Parts: sequence; C-alpha cells; structure tokens
Amino acid sequence: MYVSDDRDPSESFPFFAFLSRMKYIQRWALMRNTENENLCQHSFEVSVIAHALALIGNRLFEKHYDPGRAAVLALFHDAPEIFTGDMPTPAKYFTDEIKTAYSSLEGASTAKLINSLPEELKKDYTDLIRTSRRDAELRKLVKAADKISALIKCEEELKVGNREFAGAYESTLKKIEALGLPEVKYFMDNFFDAYSRNLDQLQ
Repeated sequence: MYVSDDRDPSESFPFFAFLSRMKYIQRWALMRNTENENLCQHSFEVSVIAHALALIGNRLFEKHYDPGRAAVLALFHDAPEIFTGDMPTPAKYFTDEIKTAYSSLEGASTAKLINSLPEELKKDYTDLIRTSRRDAELRKLVKAADKISALIKCEEELKVGNREFAGAYESTLKKIEALGLPEVKYFMDNFFDAYSRNLDQLQ
C-alpha cells in the first residue's frame, strides 16, 4: 500500500476510491438484461455523447458550448449513485413522498462524496457534481446524452430479441424528441441507426 512520507494513512481521502466503485453499480435493476450495464460504462457513454452534442451545436447551430466541460459534467452526472445505487425511474417517481425522499437522499449522497475530498479541492468538484446556473445549458446536453445512452441500451437489448425493453425504448424515444434540441435531432438522424448494426455491417 502506497503512503506518502508526510501523511498518516488514516488521513487519506476516499473520493477517488468511491468513484472507482461506479463499476459495481448495476443499472436497469427491474429489467431482465441479456448483458448488464454498470454505472461506469454508462457515464463514459454519456460523456462521449454530451461532448459530441456540444460540438454539433457549435459547428452546425451557432451555439457556444464548451465541449470539454460538457464531457466532464457528464462523467460525474450520476456520481451520487455510488451510495444510492441506480434507483429505477418508476420507483423514483412512484409517489410524491418517494420522489421527495429520494431527492433528499441524493443531496446527502452528494454531500458525502464532496466531503470525502481535501478542503482545497471541494469547490472544484462541487461545481461538477452539483447543479448550478452556470452550467444550465450544458446540463440540458448531459440530460439529452443520458436519454440517448438509455435508448442505445434499449436498442442493444431489442437487437438480440429481448422484448423486455420495448416499452422503455418507446418512452425514452418520446422523451428525447420532446427535448426539442437541434443538436440532439442531428445526432439521432446521423448516428443512432448505426447502433442497430453488427460489427460486420459497421465495416
């Protein structure tokens, strides 16, 4: 075990060790999966898509997004689930009481994660993990990328005959269309269909 010369091992900060456990958090807990997806995989995919949406917005729709910032916000967008797990959407919004309780739990999880950092780094990571007005437009892209990632998962499951995801596919597609973002429509029109192809077809 590595320990620096000037720090007691009991004083080490667990923030990054917490993040490394994202790979153990499974998504889609209420669904029968042919292949499991963990939080780490999902966050990477959302980051890639959010970065792409920002670039598309800048190049084609005269937006002024920061693609790097979008990618990093996406990497951390589900970080509090390290403690809460991935609560399925139907359960999260089952009643107003559950929705309120989950929101409180998510806030406590976020605080626990931030407090696992040394004082000099807390503000930097707070800006990434907690929603702020500064990043309102980029958060919309992250939300869109999150939905697109979910639709990709549904597409992959349907491709191998798992009809368990048929309803989730339809509802997620409607949510993506309702966002009304031109960069999202461009991504869907130009890139999404490729996810239904196998490797030989892609080549």
